[in-house]
Amino acid sequence: MSAVLHPLPGAAAPIARSEGVWAMAWRRFRNDRVGVVSLAVVVVFLVMVLLAELGVLAGGWQKEVGVPNARPSWAAAAPAEAVPEASGSPKAAAAASAPLLDLSDVDPLAPRYAEWAEAARKYQTVQEVKRDTLPFGGDRLGRDVLAKAIKGAEVSIFVGVTAALLAASIGTLLGAFGGFFGGKVGDLLEWVYNVFTSIPSILLIFAFAAVLGRGTTSVVMILALTGWTGTYRLVRAEFIKHAVREYVRSAEAIGASAASRMFRHILPNVSHVTLVQLSILVVAFIKYEVILSYLGLGVSVDQVSWGTMLAEAQGELILGHWWQLLAATLFMAVFVTAFSLMTDALRDALDPKLRGAE
Repeated sequence: MSAVLHPLPGAAAPIARSEGVWAMAWRRFRNDRVGVVSLAVVVVFLVMVLLAELGVLAGGWQKEVGVPNARPSWAAAAPAEAVPEASGSPKAAAAASAPLLDLSDVDPLAPRYAEWAEAARKYQTVQEVKRDTLPFGGDRLGRDVLAKAIKGAEVSIFVGVTAALLAASIGTLLGAFGGFFGGKVGDLLEWVYNVFTSIPSILLIFAFAAVLGRGTTSVVMILALTGWTGTYRLVRAEFIKHAVREYVRSAEAIGASAASRMFRHILPNVSHVTLVQLSILVVAFIKYEVILSYLGLGVSVDQVSWGTMLAEAQGELILGHWWQLLAATLFMAVFVTAFSLMTDALRDALDPKLRGAE
């Protein structure tokens, strides 16, 4: 029989450990239904990207499975029924009374045509039957637009999210150092910031693209190296404001190091600023990838992205073939909207002002 331990009379009661910043933020985030649904949509897209990378989804996006510019299955027009010609019509009577043309009088090789056709039939290969309709239609070569949109999500999401994470990380790190230390360190970082912002962003992107060339890795590096300035400016201002507050002074008084004060005390309280910038950068970088791919400075020619699809759709739209534009725009709009709503919910969960209102 187990003994029950009772606290000694006069002993101090155990102190309850307070809830951490990240645990509190996750609890607040779970209560936001829009944020949870948006997170689920983003996870679905990320899983789709992973399956596309492994070849499980859209592995044969380059195959010409349909006729050129095959219409979507849900928008295909019904084929017109052939109307048989009446036997008593003038056209039918003229066709019946017309004498048959003897090809041997025109072409001396005409008698050999049947023999050659029989010989060629022995070596005839089976041709793949191409479909007249596809779920989201086909492009000018007959490739499935739905498969291209899924494969394009792999490149566009990888470029947008990876470049935004790198740019936000660079901006947050430099802003933390510039705002916390100040002095010569802050002056040096301010000089670098002014150099980058003195050049129009689109010209700076084109300059880096001309040097680094095209390709997925090059596009990520170009966008990361040119997109950190906005995050740096906001994070630096937040660190300057928080570095002199009481909780940071108290941490310094008990012997906390500069790194601990920067990344364990201040950063969680300014992370909502980084998340907002991350959401903005993901949307902007996907658009920049579209521009670079359209101008021939983006992904390689053997790859597909939402940018290359929109570039191809421009010529198809003139001919009335709108389904590739719809597929690329729909996929991009759903992901960008879900990602923006998810980061907004994370910002609200991490905002110290809202935490204090609880």
